[in-house]
Amino acid sequence: MYGTRIHIEGAYTGLLITRPAKKLSRKPVIAIVDDDNSIREALDDLVMSCGYQSRLFSSAEEYLADQDGASIDCMLVDVKMPGLTGIELQALLNEQATPKPPMIFMTSYSDNQTRAAAMKGGAFAFLGKPVDFGQLIQCLEKALKH
Repeated sequence: MYGTRIHIEGAYTGLLITRPAKKLSRKPVIAIVDDDNSIREALDDLVMSCGYQSRLFSSAEEYLADQDGASIDCMLVDVKMPGLTGIELQALLNEQATPKPPMIFMTSYSDNQTRAAAMKGGAFAFLGKPVDFGQLIQCLEKALKH
């Protein structure tokens, strides 16, 4: 809250009038979880060109270690990564009591079993690589309205 001190009839009263703080609109934050640096950077450029903020993670473990997961509005996640896979990350997030952001999976290894596991776990979308940027932008916009 902020306030304004006022003067009444030339005398300083010390009265502090408070107004509710203005609600600041913030840009949605998109987490990009992919072990391939060039893909992370390309997705970062795309996300920022859409007017969103991004947070980059090179692994599922790095994302889980981050203490500010509540600020994430949507996730773009690679399926196959060293260490925990994207599907394993999804399963761990599903076990947590806090709500998880919509997850959009991307993979070069699009098989029906992996797709089914992601969708059963609550994935918002499952896209093949190379990712069609137009399709990805549509998915992001829908996920952020969800």
